[in-house]
Amino acid sequence: MQVLHTVEELRAWSRRLRCKGEGLIGLVPTMGALHEGHASLIRAAAQQCAGRVAVSIFVNPTQFGPNEDFSRYPRTFDADREIAARAGATVIFAPNVEEMYPAGAGTFVDVEGLSERLDGKSRPGHFRGVATVVAKLLIAAEPDLAFFGQKDAAQVAVLQKLVADLRLGTRLVVCPIVRKPDGLAMSSRNVYLSAEERRQALVLSRAIRQVERLVSGGERQSSALIEAARGVLAEEPMVRVDYVELVDWATLLPVTTAGPGTLLALAAWVGSTRLIDNAIIG
Repeated sequence: MQVLHTVEELRAWSRRLRCKGEGLIGLVPTMGALHEGHASLIRAAAQQCAGRVAVSIFVNPTQFGPNEDFSRYPRTFDADREIAARAGATVIFAPNVEEMYPAGAGTFVDVEGLSERLDGKSRPGHFRGVATVVAKLLIAAEPDLAFFGQKDAAQVAVLQKLVADLRLGTRLVVCPIVRKPDGLAMSSRNVYLSAEERRQALVLSRAIRQVERLVSGGERQSSALIEAARGVLAEEPMVRVDYVELVDWATLLPVTTAGPGTLLALAAWVGSTRLIDNAIIG
């Protein structure tokens, strides 16, 4: 499997395939530290874009705040390359920071409104960095399809609007959350958790299941559902809740009544690790 390091190489790869007219081109943007969740995205891309799948591995500095974990974010390139190859990637795009942000670069992408909601409210500037790097990747790779995971649901909403507003030719494909058998959502940051913290982290998926049970039983009021989720989260006093929200997935604005497609979104600190989880309600 070929490893590309420059935008010119990635663009040339994509354009050669497009000239052949053999099918769709797929992109799976990642920050590395690949796990089964990422592998599921790559497999989905390989199924729809066989032989034409680029996986980017780039720890993007602009989406980390000053006190966040950029310097210690897991970097496991050799293992990532093996996972990507087994899942069906064709090439890996692994640029350095200077390739993505050339000296003197001053252009950033800011999706106003959505970028200040959910994770954007808790992590100011985060979605500005995400939108900027994804726009750069989409411009460089010129893919027909780009694959993202539902676990990053707020990010998906921001990127859907970015693609629509800029009239980009790429369609975003959103794949389901992949969980461990005990319910923990797969995340590269799970490696930070101690054994006890990992046990505590299961409270997020328990809170989601409780809300799903209430919705199945007929409860639709957001206030009651949020209160129920917070009640479950309180069972682990060492877990610090960031937010529990029921929102419209497209706008990330709160809803008073849960309906089909409502997003239940949670974020919490488990020890020093911030985790997110969500579910589509109804």
